[in-house]
Amino acid sequence: MRVALAQINTTVGDVRGNRDRVLDTLEKVRGMGAELVLFPELCLTGYPPRDLLGLQGFVDGNLRALDEIAQRTDRIGAVVGFVDRNPRPQGRDFYNAAALLARGKVEAVVYKSLLPTYDVFDEDTYDVFDEERYFERAVEVGTVGFCGRRLGISICEDCWNAPDFWPKPLYATDPIRAQVEKGADLLVNISASPFEMDKPEFRYRMLLGHVRKHKVPLLYLNLVGGNDDLIFDGNSIALGRDGNVLAQGKSFAEDLVVVDPDGTADLGYTEPEEIEGIFQALVLGTRDYARKCGFRSAVLGLSGGIDSAVTACIAASALGSENVLGVSMPSVYSARESHDDARALARNLGIGFRVIPIQSVFQEYRKTLAPVFEGLAEDVTEENLQARIRGTLLMALSNKLGHLVLSTGNKSELSVGYCTLYGDMAGGLAVISDVPKTTVYRLARHVNLEREIIPHNSIARAPTAELRPNQTDADSLPDYEILDGILRLVVEEQRSMAEVVARGYEPAVVERVFRLVHSNEYKRRQAAPGLKVRPRAFGTGRRMPIAKRLNF
Repeated sequence: MRVALAQINTTVGDVRGNRDRVLDTLEKVRGMGAELVLFPELCLTGYPPRDLLGLQGFVDGNLRALDEIAQRTDRIGAVVGFVDRNPRPQGRDFYNAAALLARGKVEAVVYKSLLPTYDVFDEDTYDVFDEERYFERAVEVGTVGFCGRRLGISICEDCWNAPDFWPKPLYATDPIRAQVEKGADLLVNISASPFEMDKPEFRYRMLLGHVRKHKVPLLYLNLVGGNDDLIFDGNSIALGRDGNVLAQGKSFAEDLVVVDPDGTADLGYTEPEEIEGIFQALVLGTRDYARKCGFRSAVLGLSGGIDSAVTACIAASALGSENVLGVSMPSVYSARESHDDARALARNLGIGFRVIPIQSVFQEYRKTLAPVFEGLAEDVTEENLQARIRGTLLMALSNKLGHLVLSTGNKSELSVGYCTLYGDMAGGLAVISDVPKTTVYRLARHVNLEREIIPHNSIARAPTAELRPNQTDADSLPDYEILDGILRLVVEEQRSMAEVVARGYEPAVVERVFRLVHSNEYKRRQAAPGLKVRPRAFGTGRRMPIAKRLNF
């Protein structure tokens, strides 16, 4: 039996559009000799649908779409992810389901057994997808007959509980083992597994563990595309019974791969180099966020620094250079070289470029506030005014020209609050808000591998906000190598101050960073949505109260 892995990019809520994408793929596959096609988890509703599931008619629409697809499967089978209703009087209203469609009808329906409640799936936040909030767990695990095979069809998390792989499995049951014990001779998993650094290889090793343990071929089909802050990397894979790689889907792109699960060839596992993978993920996330929100173009401030330069490169790759506008907004504190670097970057990328000085506007603000501020020394207030003027100008360009505003702050700055609410934080998408400053430098060097796109001076010059004379980031923050090391432990690993100090960091620096992280939660709560690429991202993977006192 030949099986097609349909790694498609769906849109949340667009049931009819997703249905048409499935039908178009079925037509393509008919001439490719496949007898079965796999589609991603919840591909009819899009993933994650969140509270759309509560809208009147939404789930019914996805059920109608499923029936319409089934009617087109007279000569080919398909496994399609959808939302089914729970007919029982108790439990959640819905199931996360997969249907086997064949011979013009729904042949079988399988429900998801393991519902994730960690990181981006946790229940304690407003903007993530807690599956247990919506879905009932499967009562039992079984197999399905098709073309002389016993298929063990599972959905995403069902294959993530391999007891031999995890030091401490999250769940008491292993659906994959249960399916093999019930005679499955082909394992099929349809997924919507979000990307983060190092996850594709980690996922591969976990799947390989199942195959080596059970000696049964496994076909893993993953969603690709960006939906809000989540990026799905694709990287679907077919493993033979000996763990050999029979086929692999592209990274960060749609793909259609046909494979014989009983094959013996071994193509070997491949994935992009780490920093290239991060860049591709951010490009895909930016492109899909803009496209699925109805934007064709973007605008961002170009300061001449490395953060805005990297963001501009991502935007140009995602939307096309002709659809990106960079704006230099110099003040009296802006160095001439900053303006020159911003212009050179725009020229190298081929993006639009405008200069809008802010000094006259800044002076008017100061004049207006002078009676209230009389007798008070200048401080961060005047610095923030400049950032907010720039944010206002960018939003005006967005309103008038229809561009999506991209904010350019990195994760290091966002972690410690080194950013201005309604200023440089203003925007519709915070492209690099989950990228530490040290990784921003790596991305810049990666962009410049073949030719200089980002001016050397933007990379080499000491980072500065240029909001006061002779200002540099080092005036306010530890060296970024030190800061990012501490932030990884505090934010992503949730280590205590004592544990961080034990890693060799200065106690006073650790205490200050710890305090800054926790005192700036209010800023992060008001930030533009970002793109998750790290193990723990603000907004989806880390939820903290704003009003608090840490005393334990």
